[in-house]
Parts: sequence; C-alpha cells; structure tokens
Amino acid sequence: MTDLIAPATTRKDWASDQEVRWCPGCGDYSILTAVQLLMPELGAKREETVFVSGIGCSSRFPYYMNTYGVHSIHGRAPALATGLAVARPDLHVWVITGDGDALSIGGNHLLHALRRNVNLTIILFNNQIYGLTKGQYSPTSEAGKVTKSTPFGSLDHPFNPVSLALGAEATFVARTHDMDRKHMMETFRRAYQHKGAAFVEVYQNCNVFNDGAFDAITSKDNRPSMLVPLEHGKPVRFGPDGEKGVVLDAHGSAVIVDVSEVGEDALLVHDEAREDPALAFSLSRLASGPYSPTPIGVFRAVERPDYGSLVEDQLADAAARKGPGDLAALLRSGTTWTVA
Repeated sequence: MTDLIAPATTRKDWASDQEVRWCPGCGDYSILTAVQLLMPELGAKREETVFVSGIGCSSRFPYYMNTYGVHSIHGRAPALATGLAVARPDLHVWVITGDGDALSIGGNHLLHALRRNVNLTIILFNNQIYGLTKGQYSPTSEAGKVTKSTPFGSLDHPFNPVSLALGAEATFVARTHDMDRKHMMETFRRAYQHKGAAFVEVYQNCNVFNDGAFDAITSKDNRPSMLVPLEHGKPVRFGPDGEKGVVLDAHGSAVIVDVSEVGEDALLVHDEAREDPALAFSLSRLASGPYSPTPIGVFRAVERPDYGSLVEDQLADAAARKGPGDLAALLRSGTTWTVA
C-alpha cells in the first residue's frame, strides 16, 4: 500500500454503473449495501481493491462494486485470489462466495487458502440452497431437505462453515446475518483489518428457493433469545434479560444454562485471541442448526505470518544467498535446467 492518504469517498463512489440483478427481496442486497457503506469508512482505495468471485448468485458481486473485479469459475475463487494476493501484496483482495460455490466443488481450495493464511477477506453467503440453478440442496442444507435434486429428502449431513474454517485453523473466523446491517459492517470491518485469511459466514435469506431458513433465529422478535453474541473478554450470555448463558461441561462442550442456577462467575468468558482453536470450535458446535440459540460475532482472531509475507521472505533469503535470478534467461533456456 502507498503512504498517501486516500481521498474521501462515499457509497456512490463504490457502486458501479451496473444494474443490480438479484431477485427482489434477496438478502444479497443488504450484504452489498453493507460493504458499499463500509468501504468509505475504511479509507480504502478503489484502485487497490479487488473482488474475486466464483459461480452463484453471490458471485455477481464484483459487477456491482466500482473496483477491480474477477468473476472466475465455479469454486476456484480462493485459488485465483491466492495467486493475486501473493503476487500483488499491495492490493486488498476480497473473495465473495456462496455455500455451494465454496463448500462443494470449491471446498478444497477454500480449506487450503485458510490453512495457508493467505491475506484474503472471504465472505461466504450461506442460504443453505443452490439459488442460481433454481433450488437444489447444497452442502449446508439440513438433513431431510426436500428440493428438486432431493425429492425424498437429503440424506447428507450438512457442513457447519464456521466449524470447517476453525478446523482448517483459519486465523480469523466470524458469523453475521443479513438482517443486521450494523453487525455486518462491524464484522466485515474486523475481517478487512485482519492480516491473513479472514473468513466470515453470513446467514443470507433466499426468499425464492429457501425463504425463511433463518427466521427462527434472525427475525426481530426471536433475536434476543436466539442469537448468542460473542464479545471478547466478556461472559457469553444472552436472552432478553441476559438470563441465559454458556458454560463448558466436563467434556469441554459448550452448553446453555440458566445464569440464575450457575451464577455469572461460572459462565464461559469469550477469548477470541486464544491460540488453541478448541474453545472457538466448541462454541461453533453450540447450535445444531439455525433453529436453536446460535453464536454470532468473532469466534477467533489470532496472529500468524500470512502466506504472501512468508513467500517474500523466502525469495529475499534465496536472493541473498544465491544472488538474484534471471527469469528472462530461464524462459529462453532449453527444456531442462539445473537447480543448485
């Protein structure tokens, strides 16, 4: 990044001239708005920002941002973005993907981008369905889901995207939802500011093919009793009057309790900076699906050298020991060569 201060921008500066084409009422609109409103607050530069997507409804996103953008192929956005982030560390690279794009054909690429800690901001729109191809079940669809591709109900056990990211030891993992713009913007801000692989799952409603999938936890009336806010350094408690809380049982599993029965001192204090991901993983398993009390917020935020910086250090070390290489000479050489 250059040291020059970016001129002030507005949401209008970040919106492209392309007509936004999602189904009326789609949750994608609120996510797009949150990002466009956030970018001016970050002091980001459009010429240093790239949005990379794969295939799916969410993958239209780069067309609607007035930045550099790449609409790549199905599932391969993390791989393409990895090359870009490593080759151009001066850019801030976002990956926009969906539950089908990222967790089915693209699962392997996502996992390795996370474990390598590539400097990417990855936003996964999770609507628990394939929307672009008109309503087939996805890797996050619940067991028994009846769709066009599972007329007798899905037999698959669904992925938990947050658990998956934590299992890959991603250095930043969070969850938010499309019904709370303020929470989305703050979560995206934290992800943007993180150095390394930042993964954010967004519960996003598909009002055509899977309408109301998250109503049990995200509707205005249900949020106080169903969303469990994770705040670093604070006891994990929730409910209209904070009457519910979370503790770790004898097996290390997160369980919900009545605060009045156990006392506030017994509650789990959230530590997003804990190096061991086991605590964050336990919290990610608190809900078996978006119909019981579900944690939202930042699960994990730790520091580890990012992949691009390690590559740069390795190249610099090699150059110091062996002298600078001559790529042009290598390309003009024969079909074989000797590596010292």
